Amino acid sequence: MVEIPSFVAIDLGTRDYAWCLALQRRLAAARADGAGVDTLLLVEHPAVITLGRRRTSRDHVIAPGAVPVIEVERGGDVTWHGPGQLVGYPIFALAPDERDVHRVLREIERALIDVLAALGLPAGRREGHTGVWCDGRKLASIGVAVSRWVTCHGFALNVAPDLSEFRRIQPCGLSPGVMGSIASLGVAPPPHADLVASLAAAIGARFGRRLTDVRVEPAEG
Repeated sequence: MVEIPSFVAIDLGTRDYAWCLALQRRLAAARADGAGVDTLLLVEHPAVITLGRRRTSRDHVIAPGAVPVIEVERGGDVTWHGPGQLVGYPIFALAPDERDVHRVLREIERALIDVLAALGLPAGRREGHTGVWCDGRKLASIGVAVSRWVTCHGFALNVAPDLSEFRRIQPCGLSPGVMGSIASLGVAPPPHADLVASLAAAIGARFGRRLTDVRVEPAEG
């Protein structure tokens, strides 16, 4: 009998992006060395702009103002994170038959589409663009990195952010006006804990992993 791999989900509340980046790297290094467990981090960040590996990333930063701009190792272009957005970082050690970065991206997309469908939003993909769309609006951005066959970085789901914040950038090289959210499409966002649970379950289902625990570890103070 084949054993189903397991994972835990951790709701971190609101945390600084740089702090979470360091945590991701520690967890990923441990998994690559055969230690620790597969983990899905779920978090909201104070406003931050991140640059992926695409050469045009910095060119697509328009008006950052006082918002920090951080270069990271994930794929993709520029994106904004901030209040009203739920960000997920799967730190998963990929089995030999899972070692396909494009497959990782597609499974994250499918998980998000499943979550949005349960809310009554008929989301899907857009040809030539990684991410999740509904009614012509981009609701989720996705960018991952894989090192020693362990994933990090992940996805950002727009729940109810101030969409005008995307005017600071050309998100993934697109017009800021293309960005949408669950709330902007007329759907009342579910309670935070319910959305965390739905995302964790959907990621587990799409990646063939058994969710063993959902922990809440908000920042102190």
